[in-house]
Amino acid sequence: MAVDWWGFGYAAAVVFGGFLGYKRKGSLVSLMAGLFFGGISGYGAYRVSADPRDIWISLAASGALGLVMGMRFRKSGKLMPAGIMAGLSLLMVVRLLIF
Repeated sequence: MAVDWWGFGYAAAVVFGGFLGYKRKGSLVSLMAGLFFGGISGYGAYRVSADPRDIWISLAASGALGLVMGMRFRKSGKLMPAGIMAGLSLLMVVRLLIF
């Protein structure tokens, strides 16, 4: 059983991003979204660690977050945080589908 370190790192980045949004801007929505998507991503990484073919939870979480953050990046044009999270989510989707 190989541990999905990339998946757990992605989940930690999502949670950290939500916490950072709360700390800097006082955005409770950022904190809740970060905890929600980070928790789902962490659970997905756990499932991938148990069975490398069980990618669906991780794929859904990173795909949904990538879509939402991609739309926010397109609307605002700001690289931080929407562009970075959209890029990380896209990389995660590609990694799950290819590897």
